[in-house]
Amino acid sequence: MFSSMLQSLLASSGQTNAMQRAVQMNNYINKYNDQWTPVEKTAQNTNKNPEIQSFDKVLKNSASVKFGDLLTRPTTSVSANIYSAQAADKLTPRQKIQDIVSRMSKKHGVDEKLVNALIKQESGFNPNAKSKVGAMGLMQLMPSTAKGLGVTNPMDPEQNVEGGVKYLKSMLNKYNGNIILALAAYNAGPGAVDKYDGVPPYKETQNYVRSILANYL
Repeated sequence: MFSSMLQSLLASSGQTNAMQRAVQMNNYINKYNDQWTPVEKTAQNTNKNPEIQSFDKVLKNSASVKFGDLLTRPTTSVSANIYSAQAADKLTPRQKIQDIVSRMSKKHGVDEKLVNALIKQESGFNPNAKSKVGAMGLMQLMPSTAKGLGVTNPMDPEQNVEGGVKYLKSMLNKYNGNIILALAAYNAGPGAVDKYDGVPPYKETQNYVRSILANYL
C-alpha cells in the first residue's frame, strides 16, 4: 500500500508540481506513522541465539560502567603510550635527553650517573656533535661502532644513547666491572687497553678518564 501510494504520487501527470507532491508524501507518511503501533514481543521475534544479547541487556550492562574509571584507571597500553607522549612533549631538550639516558641506563644495567658523566665529556650533551675523526652524536659513536651496535641513525638521540650505553656495558663486562679500564677502552679502544694491560699512555685517554671520574665520583 505504501509503495503503491509513492509510485502514484511520483507518476503524477505534471499538473501538480514537485513541491505539492512532496507535501502530499509527507502528509501521507505522517498519517501512516500515527496509525502505527509497536508489535508486541512474541515467541517468533524473541532472540533465540544465546550469544547475542538483547538491547535491554546491553543497555543494563553498560550502565554499570563508570565513566570516571576510564579517566582514573586507564587499562590499555595505548592509553599509557598516549599519556607518555603527552608528558614527553612538555620536556625541554635537555630533559628529553635525560629521560633517554635514564631509560637506557636502566634497560642495560649501567649506572646512570656514569653515563651522564661520559656524555658530558664526549659531547657536552649536544646531540648534533661531530668530531674531526667522524664520531657522532651524544655518545660520539664512530660509524663502524654504530653499525656493529645496530644503530641505523647515529644522530638520533634515542639510538645514539642506546648504542653508546650498550658499548659501555660491553666494556664493563670485558673488564669485570673495572670502570677505569672500561672508560679507557671506550676512548682508545679495547685493543689499546689490552696491549698496555691498563690505561694506554696516551695523554688524551688519561685526561679523558680523569675528567669523567671527576664528574662521576
